[in-house]
Amino acid sequence: MRNRTQPESSSSSSSASKSEPRATDEQIKTSSNDSIHVSSAKRSGLVWTVVFATLICASYGVYYYQYEHMPPPLTAEQAGRRGFSELEAMKHVKALTQLGPHAVGSDALDRALQKHSSCASLGSAFESKLENMFSVTYVLAASQKIKESKHWEADVEVDFFHAKSGANRVGTGVFKGKTLIYSDLNHIVLRILPKYASEAGENAILVSSHIDTVSAGEGAGDCSSCVAVMLELARVMSQWAHEFKNAVIFLFNTGEEEGLNGAHSFVTQHPWSTTIRVAVDLEAMGIGGRSALFQAGPNLWAVENFAAVAKYPSGQIIGQDLFASGVFETATDFQVYTEVAGLSGLDFAYTDKSAVYHTKNDRLDLLKPGSLQHLGENMLDFLLQTASSTSIPKGNAVEEEGKTVHETGVYFDILGKYMVLYHQHFANMLHNSVILQSLLIWTASLVMGGYPAAVSLALTCLSAILMLVLSISFSVVIAFILPQISSSPVPYVASPWLTVGLFAAPAFLGALTGQHLGYIVLKAYLANQYSKRMQLSPVHQAALVKLEAERWLFKSGFLQWLILLALGNYYKIGSTYMALVWLVPPAFAYGFLEATLTPVRLTRPLKLATLLLGLAVPVLVSAGNIIRLANVLVATLVRFDRNPGGTPEWLGNVIFAVVIAVVSCLTLVYLLSYVHLSGAKGPIAFASFILVGLSIIMVSSGIIPPFSEETARAVNIVHIVDASGKFGGKQEPSSYIALYSATPGKLTKEVEQIKEGFVCGRDNVIDFVTSSMKYGCLTDDNSEGGWSQSDIPTIHVNSDTVDTEGNENERITQVSIDMKGAKRLTLAINAKEIEDFTFKVGSEELVPRDAKSSIYGWHIIEFSGGKNAASKFEIALYWAKNSTRTAGNSNGKEKQQPLVKLRTDFDRLTPKTERVLSKLPPWCSLFEGSISSQPLSFLNSLPVNF
Repeated sequence: MRNRTQPESSSSSSSASKSEPRATDEQIKTSSNDSIHVSSAKRSGLVWTVVFATLICASYGVYYYQYEHMPPPLTAEQAGRRGFSELEAMKHVKALTQLGPHAVGSDALDRALQKHSSCASLGSAFESKLENMFSVTYVLAASQKIKESKHWEADVEVDFFHAKSGANRVGTGVFKGKTLIYSDLNHIVLRILPKYASEAGENAILVSSHIDTVSAGEGAGDCSSCVAVMLELARVMSQWAHEFKNAVIFLFNTGEEEGLNGAHSFVTQHPWSTTIRVAVDLEAMGIGGRSALFQAGPNLWAVENFAAVAKYPSGQIIGQDLFASGVFETATDFQVYTEVAGLSGLDFAYTDKSAVYHTKNDRLDLLKPGSLQHLGENMLDFLLQTASSTSIPKGNAVEEEGKTVHETGVYFDILGKYMVLYHQHFANMLHNSVILQSLLIWTASLVMGGYPAAVSLALTCLSAILMLVLSISFSVVIAFILPQISSSPVPYVASPWLTVGLFAAPAFLGALTGQHLGYIVLKAYLANQYSKRMQLSPVHQAALVKLEAERWLFKSGFLQWLILLALGNYYKIGSTYMALVWLVPPAFAYGFLEATLTPVRLTRPLKLATLLLGLAVPVLVSAGNIIRLANVLVATLVRFDRNPGGTPEWLGNVIFAVVIAVVSCLTLVYLLSYVHLSGAKGPIAFASFILVGLSIIMVSSGIIPPFSEETARAVNIVHIVDASGKFGGKQEPSSYIALYSATPGKLTKEVEQIKEGFVCGRDNVIDFVTSSMKYGCLTDDNSEGGWSQSDIPTIHVNSDTVDTEGNENERITQVSIDMKGAKRLTLAINAKEIEDFTFKVGSEELVPRDAKSSIYGWHIIEFSGGKNAASKFEIALYWAKNSTRTAGNSNGKEKQQPLVKLRTDFDRLTPKTERVLSKLPPWCSLFEGSISSQPLSFLNSLPVNF
């Protein structure tokens, strides 16, 4: 008669071990003729290394196919009259980039106009309006040509729209709290609709982008490529329009680079704007590549149609979440369409080579073939679908229990071939279901396992914490080392692959070390438990302990992703789908291949099939996005320092290091749990050390330069005329050249090559009103030529009174400002002293008295306009009631902050500025954004005690 064995010493199936490469079973004969099969606690290091290499190659393959693989460009003959041709669109890009930079109000527009011979063919009707606007002229001429070649049953209307002065205040993003004022802007608006269905004009889809560029670059990517795609789309749509149920409006605006003013002037002033139901914005935060959807909604109708028909769907809710969080300090016209006009729609952007954004390298030769074809075909499919739809939304919200709420959704593409889209309501149900089931499984597991299982779970949490702490620590150490050994704190910008050795390898080593420490602690506890429960030899007990520890480490991945899923679901973050993807497939693979309800089976090694099956979906869905995000983050370090010298040199590296470490820990947790039972741990760690060492050597020796001509350092060279004195003093203005950089690091090498008497340091802080130069290089204070006293803007106090009738003792100061011919003005009003203000252009009050927000204690006003824009303004300042200053009182200690700060910008090169630019190293490029000044800037101020 055979004795029944106890559960702790029962036999396990030997078949499981056969599926494990190079793993053998060892039998221990018991006195009762029972046999216990204990799988060997060893795993082939070679097999593990091959699996690791396979997953790395698979991840890069996913990235390449998802983001680098482009559709073939089509010629006009291949596309036909009703198809999109990249080669035809490229003709528009070439024409626009040949003009050079064409910013709003810049002199470059005049010079370009004189060089272009096609203006004479436009007809006298437009000649008076087109003076000084060559880029707009070109788009107008192309639009007129589309009108002439349209289908005979289609109507194509072309409107040259001159926008009046206006004021724009958006509630979120980089322009939050600012008052953006514009004047003399000109746009081209093209509307396509069926000739015999006039009612189609009441419902329109808007496609928008901007013609203007920054003064630092020719704008091949931002956004001549977008304008070119729109012109080719308009040509194609004019051949389909007789089948439409809705109109399509193409808006080619100017003024976007100065504060989204083009879009604002259109939606507030143009009569067609009231017919728009859906808005699509095309943008570029780089040059070329796949134009991805990165903002959508709030109504999901547009993204649903895009996902249904796009040939090469590309879009990630991750981008929308990052953009909304303010990680990337920029804005697009889409913000105006949603916030000001209340529209829903789609926002697309090119993000390839993001380091060229707003620099000289935003040029045609860097535009990747297939980029325009990708966006053009996607947009063509979408516009044909929506223009023919009878279900276009009339509003942008849904009613729920008497309240107006916006729909939200989750969307992401897989390999650029398929787009997944589901509503937030479904996401909540799905997430709650997974969270509930996971909690039930964990609860049941802990109840069955008792106290030992609870302690083991706690120790796996410790392992995850150690992984994160050590991974971040190892990676951050390199971040602090780099500024000490390299000429640049960010020496990997031109060679992003260096980040693998500089940050990813240390993060991997830290994660491996942290998990190994947790593994040791967990083994010690499990060994103590096994010694109390099982009668086995020390060798086989140790084997079982290792196998059990391996399983707990693998399951720790479930726990950390479950926590992220619960947090993301609570805060309704769209990117939470990533946690779902990294939790469910590995958990399913584990349950399918590893879990058992038999209480008598001993622990076995995890199958490699469990790892491969569990990680297949996560790698497929997220690997490309992770690599792409890393590339974009590296590129943004070129323009990281908003106030040059205002942030520590190591800060950008630390942020990047932490991101890499966190992502490494989250994604490697399953993979690393396998390495502890293999012989690959030592060689893998050694190889990682070698990789780190080689990367540091290449950086410190200068073998790999930090910047290149294509991936250049972002610098500014500005001739400054400071007439503010000490808070409005009357001394002669000081004139000097300032050299500073938005890229972290000193300017020693640049100054050595320029040799124009620059002295670098932190002694002379320059206040540019909306930003400050806290580290930079200045010439001596005698840089003359190229400017005159008549260029200096003036601030004149017209009156300063106390109103004792309307409001009790309210002090009002009337101020006039003369820009003296400048086309850009930045004004800051001291919010501590001034409670409110009004702004007038002539007799028109553009900014009324109302509740206004401030930024860092200042009311910010930014003005930009065309060649005929106003240059004189009237401002009424309403003093705060708690101000200690009263009219006529100049006594008391002078405050350190002025009442008003003023900067005016000219797109003009003075002789010395031009000389400095001619000597600028090839690895540097002028950079301009909304925070940067043009080549000639004048500073003035009004003291509190004027």
